[in-house]
Amino acid sequence: MKAPLAERIRPKVLEDYISQQHLVGAEGSLTQHIKRGIIPSLIFWGPPGIGKTTLANIIAKESNRPFYTLSAISSGVKDVRDVINSAKQNDGLFTTKNPILFIDEIHRFSKSQQDSLLGAVEKGWVTLIGATTENPSFEVIPALLSRCQVYILNAFSKTDLELLLQRALKEDDFIASKDITIKESEALLKISGGDARKLLNIFELVVNSEDEPIIITNDLVLSKIQKNTVLYDKAGEQHYDIISAFIKSIRGSDPNAAVYWLARMIEGGEDVKFIARRMLILASEDIGNANPTALIMANNTFQAVTTIGFPESRIILSQCAIYLASSPKSNASYEAIKNAQQLVKETGDLSVPLHLRNAPTKLMKELNYGKDYKYAHSFENNFAEQEFLPDEIISTKLFEPGNNSRENSMREFLKKRWLNKYNY
Repeated sequence: MKAPLAERIRPKVLEDYISQQHLVGAEGSLTQHIKRGIIPSLIFWGPPGIGKTTLANIIAKESNRPFYTLSAISSGVKDVRDVINSAKQNDGLFTTKNPILFIDEIHRFSKSQQDSLLGAVEKGWVTLIGATTENPSFEVIPALLSRCQVYILNAFSKTDLELLLQRALKEDDFIASKDITIKESEALLKISGGDARKLLNIFELVVNSEDEPIIITNDLVLSKIQKNTVLYDKAGEQHYDIISAFIKSIRGSDPNAAVYWLARMIEGGEDVKFIARRMLILASEDIGNANPTALIMANNTFQAVTTIGFPESRIILSQCAIYLASSPKSNASYEAIKNAQQLVKETGDLSVPLHLRNAPTKLMKELNYGKDYKYAHSFENNFAEQEFLPDEIISTKLFEPGNNSRENSMREFLKKRWLNKYNY
């Protein structure tokens, strides 16, 4: 049985690898690692069909290392331990370099499965290369993540995809033997969504369904693909455009548009945790203290959909999206931390005022650490006016409450406390 086109033209050497020039170009970090023969444990993070598995294979081949591979979908702790034991037994048998263990979709591994990798990675029995389509900060345990370098792989550009089609026409024996002309490629590129595997699968499907001579046009491609398929690629441009429209609809207080874009993502098979995570960020960035309950609602939504999954999660996501869209808005907290970070960059590491410093030792007390600090609860209304900022930036106001009922109440509270200091 003939292998799929994507497998038949899979590159074997780094020079033939298309895309990811920031990693595999002449000055790319992975190129330099391979040249030096020093391969650290890695996590490849990026959308499907962009060459994560291919790159792992090439690294193993060009660094002359034994290569073991597991899929997190079908492998368990026992499989991991079997591979590690095999690697330990063969250590030094074929090469002095430690083997590479490639784990596809490592985000699907449970905590215990990821834990089983720690010792081998720490002791250097294997060099781990994990591939994930999900943010490793959320899906890979911290102990393992700290032992790996994370590299972001990008979706294929239009130029990359066109080069891939030309390679298929020239280098694959089956495709090259046919009379094929690509008159129009826009539909192929659009439907692929930056996924090289998807592009080649569609191209091969069209070729296999036509008699020669074969002229590839947009109409021909669309006629071979189910027209009722929702054109939403979780890794391509639609992914970013639709989540952007969703967030902007909530920020703009339009629950109708928010639910529409939510439905587009659900029908396209988007990850429920991705949607919930974005609403969690929005609840603080765009609503904040105008309605503090929004953050609680969004966090509970994230926890709930993580436990439940589709199809029931659509109801919870809808409830949260409508609540957030219908809530008063404020970006005051977002602006405050942005202003504070800018001030830190401009002023550097300013000294903490003596009266605010901790004084756990006698020497520190003798140096006046903590002297003249006013304990707020010892004063009327639990407040004592004093300076909390470094001397160089005294009275700098970074937080400006928004114009909504809750933050207007906060403004009045702060105005009474800091009448002579901040202009609230």
